[in-house]
Amino acid sequence: MANSEPRPAVLLLNFGEPRGGDPGAVTRFLERIFLANARLEPHMDVAAARARSRELARRRAPGLLEVYERIGGSPLDPQAEAQGTALEGALKARGHPMSVTVGMQFTEPSIEEALRHLRETGAAALVPLPVYPLCGPSTTVAALDEVERALERIGWRPEVRTVTGWHRHPRYVRLRADAIRRTAAEAGWSLADPGVRLVFSAHGTPLRYIEEGSRYVEYVEEWCATLARALGVDTWTLGYQNHSNRRIEWTPPDIETALERLPGVAKILVDPVSFMHEQSETLMELDVDLAGHAAGLGLEFRRVGIPHDDGAFAEVLGDLALAALGLDLPALPPRTSCRCRPGTAVCFNGEPAA
Repeated sequence: MANSEPRPAVLLLNFGEPRGGDPGAVTRFLERIFLANARLEPHMDVAAARARSRELARRRAPGLLEVYERIGGSPLDPQAEAQGTALEGALKARGHPMSVTVGMQFTEPSIEEALRHLRETGAAALVPLPVYPLCGPSTTVAALDEVERALERIGWRPEVRTVTGWHRHPRYVRLRADAIRRTAAEAGWSLADPGVRLVFSAHGTPLRYIEEGSRYVEYVEEWCATLARALGVDTWTLGYQNHSNRRIEWTPPDIETALERLPGVAKILVDPVSFMHEQSETLMELDVDLAGHAAGLGLEFRRVGIPHDDGAFAEVLGDLALAALGLDLPALPPRTSCRCRPGTAVCFNGEPAA
């Protein structure tokens, strides 16, 4: 039922991940990802790209199903839905009630399904808000491109106020720094101890995207340096969680290699800087695979949990939504001219605005 008083609405954009156990759902998820990145393998028409995506998905699905069984299923989707609920509550508490709906790039509810739902609420304006602070081509940019396509498909033309990169948000810096401090304190470790190394693990990206102009690596390195300064840490290590489904080059160094370059270090505190929820890439790739690799190197391993349910996270997202609607929030850094998607309403990662 439509609201009697039209209000803006927030579309909280997320990657999505199957909860696990359903081979069909896992295969469809993988097919969608591989097809969305089909241009990494050139010289294929649409039919060939779809066939190749199905082939890659069939090859990868059994291993991913084993991962979900091992970790008890992925909590990403329910955590994302909880974030949407928390954001809606935070906005209402601040005197700006809005509908908030989560739209997933590769699972359900899809971005198109979420937009159809928001249209039914009678929303007067739309704030597409990617829950990716570090803008990348296959996350932020791809999700916002799909919003445009889906709006065209369903014939809805609301006022759109887009958010892109937001890793410079001061409250977000504090949120993630606090999570690292808590984990170090719980382990009884000091980040000032030269035998303890803060290790940032970022989701990798194909080098082709960087060569085409993506600033993702630049943003990751800037974010890690910012977070280290907030913690008073001078020496830190960055590695990437890279995938090998296609024979292409990914961002170096991979996280395993990064750990092998730590002479004199006895303990590592790993923070998954690219992740906003717990998922297979934190619960398996880090907590099991990387922890095992660290043990083989004689390193004591601790991993920082994602503060996905911290109330401050909802406030950060609320700041972004309200800034997109034109509210002046003095706690935010200056807006910049977005280099990834010109015309964006809110971006903190681009060039100084004219």
